[in-house]
Amino acid sequence: MVIPFFDSTRQYLKIRSKINASVARVLRSGKFILGKENALFENAFAAYIGTRYGVGVNSGTDALKIALRSLGIKPGDEVITVANTAVPTVSAIRETGAIPVFVDINEYFTINANTIEQAITRKTKAIIPVHLYGQPCDMAVILKIAKKHGLKIIEDCAQATGAKIKNKKVGSFGDIACFSFYPTKNLGAYGDGGMIVTSNKKLADTARRLRMYGMEKTYSAREEGYNSRLDELQAAILNMKLSYLDGWNVRRKEIARYYFKNIKNKHIALPRLKTGYSHAFHLFVIRTKVREQLERYLKQNGVGYGIHYPFPIHRQKAYGFLGYKKGELPATERAAKEVLSLPVFPELTDKELRSIVAKINTFKS
Repeated sequence: MVIPFFDSTRQYLKIRSKINASVARVLRSGKFILGKENALFENAFAAYIGTRYGVGVNSGTDALKIALRSLGIKPGDEVITVANTAVPTVSAIRETGAIPVFVDINEYFTINANTIEQAITRKTKAIIPVHLYGQPCDMAVILKIAKKHGLKIIEDCAQATGAKIKNKKVGSFGDIACFSFYPTKNLGAYGDGGMIVTSNKKLADTARRLRMYGMEKTYSAREEGYNSRLDELQAAILNMKLSYLDGWNVRRKEIARYYFKNIKNKHIALPRLKTGYSHAFHLFVIRTKVREQLERYLKQNGVGYGIHYPFPIHRQKAYGFLGYKKGELPATERAAKEVLSLPVFPELTDKELRSIVAKINTFKS
């Protein structure tokens, strides 16, 4: 038996009649860009997160880029974030001409909020806390720092749709927040897609212009913008899927609880959870000092896995110009050598789950 790390077809087969109906409805409408489906989904998703406005865009990366532009981030400005994240967090900063400034992570794989103030300079304009793997950042501390120094907060929620801090969803804390609907995400499209949410009308209006070439009216651009729109097909599918999201997240937590309760191997360190924080478990990330051996073992035993992420961004060739040296972000660099993600997608069967745990528990270095 080969157990996949992720399998989108299982989800589709369970809800295909509704997926197919959503697609057919859009095809019959003849409207494919910025129509009723997009507006309905923007409103529904914003309400789900707890914000006033949603702006659909074509990817989580563009969501970050447009959010930064909407906040007035300019070339030469500094934006504080982490190097333990997907490349798009940082590439979006660079596309605005701004400079990413990295701080280290804590034991939860998220930004170490206690180190942020040390990185603030007169050029600092914003902070991007990344709710990595579905684990919320320490927003109370981050909000306090931002207020003290007059900084903007852009939440990177690409992996954390549905995560909460004391019943308040991530994405509703900062000035603006960004989500990804890449197919593997907790709420995934059948292609690329993203969303910007905010409760600030001015920011929402600016984001809407920027996603449509900077136009404030047809064929009249107020500023330079982009072609970055969530299409009607994806919006219709995502809006239908939204009603399933909480149930899917419950299943992810059930799988995580089984891992926590039953994985018992001296070579494996389980993820740490924060009291009062609701993890979305986009990924279930363990740590091991013998990762290469564990990878070979899992491959031999037909268990899918992922590495998120093997190369910290500050050590990648594309970002060498930033000048970071090996050892400057020790917790980030240790994580890159030790992390390994286990299957946690909702359609994983109980039989597969038991098999994964049994195989991990018999692993020997």
